[in-house]
Amino acid sequence: MPTPMRPPLDGLKRQLDRARAEGRPRDGFIRETFVLPRTDARLKAQEWFDRWPKQAYWTSIESWFERPNDVIEFTIRRLPAAD
Repeated sequence: MPTPMRPPLDGLKRQLDRARAEGRPRDGFIRETFVLPRTDARLKAQEWFDRWPKQAYWTSIESWFERPNDVIEFTIRRLPAAD
């Protein structure tokens, strides 16, 4: 029994290339990723929440990972302007 042929993926490749070229998600949030020692990471997160309050900018820690040597990598996001 012959192996079925794979469908062409040209359209999918073009769509992925376009999305990657734009560089960031189109959900309206501004994101920034930091890799800092734990105490500095806490201070940086607090700085963001003080500068862009959660209630107005929907500021939140989107993801975080604990790296070796007590280093935290985290991505924080917020809206560009308060409404």
